[in-house]
Order: sequence, then structure tokens, then C-alpha cells
Amino acid sequence: MAGPSGAGKTSVIKKALESVSLHLSVSATTRPQRAGEVDGVDYSFITDEKFEHLVEEEAFLEWEDVYGKRYGTLRAPVEDALERGEDVLLEIDVKGALDVKRKVPEARLIFVRPPCEDHLRERLAARDTDDAAEISKRLEVAPWELEVGDREFTEKIVNDDLDEAVARLIRILKGENA
Repeated sequence: MAGPSGAGKTSVIKKALESVSLHLSVSATTRPQRAGEVDGVDYSFITDEKFEHLVEEEAFLEWEDVYGKRYGTLRAPVEDALERGEDVLLEIDVKGALDVKRKVPEARLIFVRPPCEDHLRERLAARDTDDAAEISKRLEVAPWELEVGDREFTEKIVNDDLDEAVARLIRILKGENA
């Protein structure tokens, strides 16, 4: 599942996990841990050196430089969950989702977007985790992400009402006609 920063991916996923059982992949990142985040739950926070070592070992299903930090999906936990017969949901950026689709053609791409681009700035400012420069970086990439999401992703969720967005995600995960 991907979308621009501020689209509400995390909120939709957290609420959906109250109703459905699936394996949520925990991304590794080199960015600093934010207040309230739990290592190994929200992200696996690792050093640049460890990240580079994992890249060299080809331990990532996908990885990207995003806003000056690196993020990646470790291959082993995803493969282990799939071998156990679990459905796996990745919360990743748009480039990472496209990489996964190239490597795993049967992957379903779900795109979350706000009802309009203006909402992204409001949501990013409201979550109060990034300074103005960081918000600007994220907003610069958003038009491209929105265009690619509309064109390349098979499933789309407009997050203008959290409950409806969650219901749509659950229908998609259950394979129901949304």
C-alpha cells in the first residue's frame, strides 16, 4: 500500500488491522525515531552502515532513498509470512511499490490518496512531525506520486473519510467488489 506523505496510509492500516488479520511488514529505515514510535513495531530503526550492509547482502525486497533517508522492506520476514499462508501488507512509498510489482508480479498495488492535493499540506502540518523544509520536500514529490498511483496501481482508495477508506481497504483485502 502506497501513497503520498499525508494521504493517511498509516491511519487507514491501523484501523483496518482492528478488523482483519494479516501480516503488516515493518520497514527498516535510517531516519531518526519520532516520539511515540516503537522500534520493531512502527519501523526497524537502523544505522546507515547496517542498511548498506543489508543492501550488499540483497536482504531487501525493495529499498529506496526517500527524502534523504533510506527505507526498505526486508525480504525474509515477508517470505516467512507468505510461507505460513498469511496475507502480507507492505506500507511503502510509490517507487518501492513499483519495485515490488516488478519482482512479484502477482502483488496487488493499493494506492491511498487524499481527496485533493491541498489536504496533503494540511495533514503534514497537523501531524507535527516535520519542519517546513521537510514538508516542502514531501509536497514536491506528491504530484508525481498521485499521477503514478492513478496510472499504475490496480486498487485506489480516496481517504476523505477514514471509516469509509478503512471499509474500502477491508473489501479489497477480502477480494470483494469494492
